[in-house]
Parts: sequence; C-alpha cells; structure tokens
Amino acid sequence: MKVRMRILGLFLGLVLLKAAPGMAQAATTRPQPADFGFRHLVVMFGRDSVQVLVQSPPGREQARLPLLLWVQGSLPRPLIMLEAGRPFGVFPFLTKQTKLSCHLVVIGKPGIPLVADVRDLGASQSFVDKATQIPPLYYCQRNYLDYYLRRNEAVLRFLKKQPWVDARSVTVAGHSEGSTIAAGLATVPGLVSRAAYLSGNPLGRMLTNVVEARQDEAAGDSAAVAQMFGYWREVVADPARMDCTPGDHNRATFGFSAAPLVALLQAKVPVFVGYGTLDRGVVGNDYLQLQAMEQHKNNFTFRAYPGREHNFFSTKDGRVNYDDYFWPKVGEDFLRWAGLWPTAR
Repeated sequence: MKVRMRILGLFLGLVLLKAAPGMAQAATTRPQPADFGFRHLVVMFGRDSVQVLVQSPPGREQARLPLLLWVQGSLPRPLIMLEAGRPFGVFPFLTKQTKLSCHLVVIGKPGIPLVADVRDLGASQSFVDKATQIPPLYYCQRNYLDYYLRRNEAVLRFLKKQPWVDARSVTVAGHSEGSTIAAGLATVPGLVSRAAYLSGNPLGRMLTNVVEARQDEAAGDSAAVAQMFGYWREVVADPARMDCTPGDHNRATFGFSAAPLVALLQAKVPVFVGYGTLDRGVVGNDYLQLQAMEQHKNNFTFRAYPGREHNFFSTKDGRVNYDDYFWPKVGEDFLRWAGLWPTAR
C-alpha cells in the first residue's frame, strides 16, 4: 500500500507576482530564470549539476550582503511555475512591496526543470508523467534526506566563498519537508548563523501521517489508521528501497520520519520555530518547546499562529480559506528575527 501523494509540503504562493518590464516572452522563446529577475548558478555536487536561483536587491547583485537559503517543501515541483506567462511566487513570504536586504537563494529539486507552465504539470503542480503520476527517475534516485543535506551543505559552502556573500550572516529557512533539511543544516558546525523551522513536525513525518489518519478515522474511515501503520511496517522492513512510483519511496519516508527533535536540540545557532495551531504537527512543536525549556536551551524563539493550518491559511466552515493569505506576516516575523527585515531609509 502506498501512502497517497502528500499535500503537506505545499507552500506555493497563491498570489501571482506582477510582471516586471521585459518579462513578456516571445512564443518561440523558452522562458529563463533571468526573465524573472533571478541569477541562475550551477554548482557541482559530485557528478550532479545542482541548479540554484538567486534573487538580489535590484542593482546590488554583486554587493556583499547576508544570504538566506530557502528550502522548499516536498513534491517534485519546478521553482518557477507560470500561468499565462506570469510566475507564481517562488518565495511565498515575499510580496511586491517587500524590499530585499539580502540575497535570497533556492535550490531546485534534482531532475526537475527550473521553469514550467502549470498546464504541463500533473497533480499538485508536480513535474510527473500525467498518465502514471511518476516523476523522473533522476529525481527518485536522489529524493531522500541524506542527499538533500549533503547537497545543500555543498551549495552553502560554495556560496559562502563568493565575494557577494557575507559569510558571517547565513540563514537557512525551510517549510514542511524543507524544515527537516533546515534543522539538519543547523547542526553542521560553522555552516549557518541561524535557522528558521516552519511547519515541521519535530517528531517526524510518519507521526503527522498517523495524526491525519486518526482524523480520517474520526470522519468515518475505519481502515485509515490500520493502513497507515501497515504502510510504516512495509517501510521499516525495507527502509533503503528507492523504487520510482507516485508518492515517496521507502528511503524518503524513513529518513524524513526520523524525529528532527534531536537535531533541533543539538543546534547551537538561534532557531525560529513557527507553526499554525491547526497544523497536524502542532503537538510535536509544543513538545519541542517543552524540551527546550527542560534542557534550558536559550537559542529558540517559538511563534505559534492560532487558527492557522500547515500553510498558514485560516479555515472557514471547516475548509481552508485560501483568501486569507498569511505568509507575508510569517515572513516578516522570521525575517525581523533574523535581522533581515529592511529598515526604513
């Protein structure tokens, strides 16, 4: 039994960015990241070419500034998704009014194109075969926690050597699946200055899945919990399996189900923990706060957002209220905490 394709990793900005001058594309021209204001870097990691996008304050691309690495959530999605030629927000916490004070960096998923039209994507805007819902084999072979940790560490070490990066001020922030990667990077000595852990579950992915199954059970699906535990039994029986099917393979599920609580409590750098109180991972985040208190950890800042779900939307009549877009507030909170919120001039 395969666990259904998750929606927990969705952090897509639902508000389209206003097209900037020069963004219009000729019908015969394939859009490039530069058309949307990004620098495109290729960083070698072993034999892999890692695709990296950088967004800088206009006119300050070569200025020595702090760096923020944003780690995207789950699902094999392009970084820049176009609808009618216009891009969705790559960084969900930014608005058209946000004035950058740092270099923003995001790393593409392995084997997934950087730019794609939503009409060419499958379910949940994933880059998959529309008939089978299976992502590219290259992606499947690299879609697991250890790979992302080693790859992202290599990219950060490369970036910190660049003259336009203030290596003394490097922040990593991740949402959902990306929060687990951010937690791991925060434990690497001297790699980052601070970390933001957003909408994660410090007790691991499978507990989040079990919580969801319990909710389904309460709604009348009597088999949901047994199926979820049965799935986990299959995973732990062969935790290294990396078949390429819809959803995550065993190695991905097993790795992301290890409790990030351990890494978070080991981190020596400041950590911002942000989560909605309606998120299925809320108990894990509350438990992390209790443990941080018990262990007298003073490097944590906790910010719970009442009535907000996994992607910081509110709910209305029992459904997610997509009209209530709250990411800019969350972004302002962790950017201010990190000292990256622009000051008035």
